[in-house]
Amino acid sequence: MKAEYLRYGAAYYSEYLPYDRVEQDMEMMERAGMNTIRIAESTWSTLEPREGVFDFSHIDRVLAAAEKHHISVIVGTPTYAIPAWLAKKHPDILAVTHNGRERYGHRQNMDITHPEYLRHAELVIRALMEHIKEVPHIIGFQLDNETKSYDTSGEHVQAMFVEYLKERFPDIERFNLAFGLDYWSNRINCWEDFPDVRGTINQSLAAEFKKFQRLFVTRFLKWQADLVNEYKRPEQFVTQNFDFDWNGHSFGYQSEVNQYEAAECMTKAGCDIYHPSQDGLTGAEITFCGAIARSLKKDNYFVLETQAQGNIDWLPYPGQLRLQAYSHIANGADSVIYWHWHSIHNAEESYWKGVLSHDFSENEIYREACVIGSEWKKIGTRLVHLKKQPAVAIMLDNNSLTGLKLFPFRDHKADSYNTVARWLGDTLYRLNIEYDMISSNERRFRDYSCLIVPALYSASEDLLTALSDYVKEGGHLITTFRTGFADEHLKIYADRQPHILHECLGLHYDMFTVPKEVEIRKTVANRVINTKNKYEVTAVMLSGPAQSWMDLVVCDDAVRLLSYKHPVWEKYAAAAMHEFGKGTALYLGTMFDASILEQVILEYFELVPSLSKLIGDETPAFPIILKKGINRFHKEIFFYLNYSSDSQRTEHRKGDCTDLLTGECFRNGDVLRLDPWGVKILERLDSIA
Repeated sequence: MKAEYLRYGAAYYSEYLPYDRVEQDMEMMERAGMNTIRIAESTWSTLEPREGVFDFSHIDRVLAAAEKHHISVIVGTPTYAIPAWLAKKHPDILAVTHNGRERYGHRQNMDITHPEYLRHAELVIRALMEHIKEVPHIIGFQLDNETKSYDTSGEHVQAMFVEYLKERFPDIERFNLAFGLDYWSNRINCWEDFPDVRGTINQSLAAEFKKFQRLFVTRFLKWQADLVNEYKRPEQFVTQNFDFDWNGHSFGYQSEVNQYEAAECMTKAGCDIYHPSQDGLTGAEITFCGAIARSLKKDNYFVLETQAQGNIDWLPYPGQLRLQAYSHIANGADSVIYWHWHSIHNAEESYWKGVLSHDFSENEIYREACVIGSEWKKIGTRLVHLKKQPAVAIMLDNNSLTGLKLFPFRDHKADSYNTVARWLGDTLYRLNIEYDMISSNERRFRDYSCLIVPALYSASEDLLTALSDYVKEGGHLITTFRTGFADEHLKIYADRQPHILHECLGLHYDMFTVPKEVEIRKTVANRVINTKNKYEVTAVMLSGPAQSWMDLVVCDDAVRLLSYKHPVWEKYAAAAMHEFGKGTALYLGTMFDASILEQVILEYFELVPSLSKLIGDETPAFPIILKKGINRFHKEIFFYLNYSSDSQRTEHRKGDCTDLLTGECFRNGDVLRLDPWGVKILERLDSIA
């Protein structure tokens, strides 16, 4: 059963306190309007100080105080950090990775496939669940914590990998052909000769092993979900706090987990989102990562961790904590839960600060949290379970992410896939074009007017054919360099590139390079004449440099929108558009400045009638972000978010509305004034049919 209010709170660990202040903390939380805490997932050594000896005193004290102060509880299974006695008893539980054997100390250092680890994990989970199963204000359970395979690659894992391959390739000859193992005499003539995969120079095999490791995570979380489901009540949820690939903060799609498959065992998707603050706060990470979380169950999701004070350089300016909270909700989140309540006084995360600082006193962050809590008590029922209906979707693919880490664009830089995905997603965000995410396993593309496919390096023929058919049947596709280049095993296709899609895109290429002092020549479509799939375009303008990668695209039937300014490469297209069947496709052959990409996407949308309605003169421009959703009362909600230290003004063009916080009425054409880092939430007066 879904709660009819927003969840607001923090992670809380009385085990970490320098002295007992549980009652005082719960009183402060209640006063701040917080209604939910997360507990237990990191405290195995406290729950089970010696093998088979369980101590639930911390759990009991926190549960009792939470109930007294009307605070609900999410309990985490305490399995992501093993106790010292377990590492001493079974030292081989510590994972063997590409870097050798792990040492005890840091978290997530274990082999999650090890039988003894699983046996002891089951014992502590069952003991905890049995102890708390009747507690009424426990609303759900979090499985483990930001789970991954931790690169476990030991001998028994590699033996499991061989069995996995044998099941998929009963004919070893077909296996050798699919992975191209004749190269450098890497051929496997019998399974018993299979070498240590950590030494492979074959990226296809390395990528398959990464896929196998992702499968561990899916199986491990399902195993935990099955255990929890034996004890939980029907109304309690099961979730996980998925995190994202990291670039100093949450950056993009997680490479170590197939989150779509792993989420199948859960009733509610959850995630951890951390992002720049102060002058670096844009909201782009909240949107991109939140859209991934929203897509996992195609429903609202929980933000189970986000920053209060966070890292030292994340300390928010006044107003930013509130702006961040509403940004999560505007993106479809049903909760904002901070990591964590108080700042820790020792060890690794001493300077990853919580709502309270080390002195536990009220501070500016706490007082702003009180404002959020007070407002959500007033209007939270109007904002919970917002339904999002974007017309645009971005496709995500784990195999391509892995493939482009193994074959990066240049200089062996990591995260090349996520760099392209964020380049596209962040541009949509700044243009106030909301978007969904979908998995590359999906085929229901027709639910979206426009499908954006970043750097789909690894793609089966089935997927590429589905994309081509989507365009032929009236869809509109935006895709980039590196798409359709290799198959699902990272073996490069041996015909015209992009494989299968060259007809849909109306172009091909057989050469590519790294741009060096190459400028983009921007063609501006002031006037476009379309005659038998041929375009005439007027006016040109020089723009910025090509970046990272450069396909030397030959337009067959496509019209070029961008060219290269270079004495050798100028005859090739940097971006091109093509009509195919009932739809259109846009191909981006290189990366370039985001401001140019904005122009290209706007131009493309303007040329396509079904997409032109997504943009218009009434749409505000960044730093004002406009998000919308439909609430459970069938009313449309509009969030105006000011990502700027300056006051902003914008014209409201979304019908007659009421400001949920002030009760003020706004008509079409009225001017809205937004404070620095400010927020306005409007509810449309008429209902959605």
